[in-house]
Parts: sequence; C-alpha cells; structure tokens
Amino acid sequence: MPDPRLDAISRHLSYLLRHHPEAAGLHMDEHGWVRVDELVAAVAQKHSFDQTTLERIVATDKKGRYSFNEDRTLIRANQGHSIPVDVELACVTPPDRLFHGTATRFAESIERQGLLPQNRLYVHLSPDPETAMVVGARHGKPMVYVVDAKAMSAAGHRFFLSVNGVWLVKTVPPEYLTRM
Repeated sequence: MPDPRLDAISRHLSYLLRHHPEAAGLHMDEHGWVRVDELVAAVAQKHSFDQTTLERIVATDKKGRYSFNEDRTLIRANQGHSIPVDVELACVTPPDRLFHGTATRFAESIERQGLLPQNRLYVHLSPDPETAMVVGARHGKPMVYVVDAKAMSAAGHRFFLSVNGVWLVKTVPPEYLTRM
C-alpha cells in the first residue's frame, strides 16, 4: 500500500528537480544534477526527511522518476523538466509504434496541432497502450493515440529513451497520429 507521506515528499522532489530548484535554494547543473546533501537539507526543512528516506523514494518510485549518479552524491529527475537541462540522452531508433495517453477533452487540439511538449522539454510517449491509458486517466476521461514512430524517425524526427522507459520527442505532427 502506498505511503501518503512518501508520495507527498516525492511530489515535492519532482517539483524541485523538474521545475523549480530555486524554490529550495538548490543549484542544478546543466545536466539536471543536484547535490544530494543539499537536496536532503532543503527538503528536511519542509518534511521529516533524510538520506535513507530519499533512497527509499528513488528505489520504490513506480515511475522511476529519479536517478543517482554512481557514487550517490548527485540526483536528478530522469525526464519531465520544464527548465532547460540536458539529461544526456542518446538519440535512439524507436519501435514502429509508440503511444500517447491523454484526456478526450484535448483531442480536437491534438488532431489539429499534433502533440506539443506544453510546459515540458519533450512530448512523453509510452511503449504500450496500457501504460498510455494509465497516463491519460490522470488527466480526465482517457484516450490513446498511436504514434507512427517508424515514419517519424524516417522523416528525421529524433527520439530519446529515458532510463525509466519513457520515450521522448520534441513534437508529434498530427499526420503521425491515429486514435486507438
């Protein structure tokens, strides 16, 4: 059973590591890394928090949002940033199809403009329709688009694969989308 206290702390970590490190006085380098000791000290001002709690959150986060560096002195969010960082992802050839879950209320805009990163650096795509449906359900009545990743890649669109299995691309033009 999920621990509501850890969920609240994880949301706070996500806010700091993806969007507003300055809100806690954290320095983030160009690759999204923040010193673990500084993060622990900053979060401990708001929550009962220590290194052990941080390691537990990173290890048990279902979405694999966070990564440590090799010696566990630095931490970053794997993707989902709204601030310009380079999380050092290599361009990867995608599978033929990827999936994007969203709410039905966004369908008209998506079918007109395609998928846009909105307030993030990339559009997030799922490797399977089930995951996409779960993502879409977080935003309202869910629906899933199939992305013709093979055709996009052939047309020169660059895809990246985050360490937690989320596919990333700058945009998905509408001609590469089909409703499931």
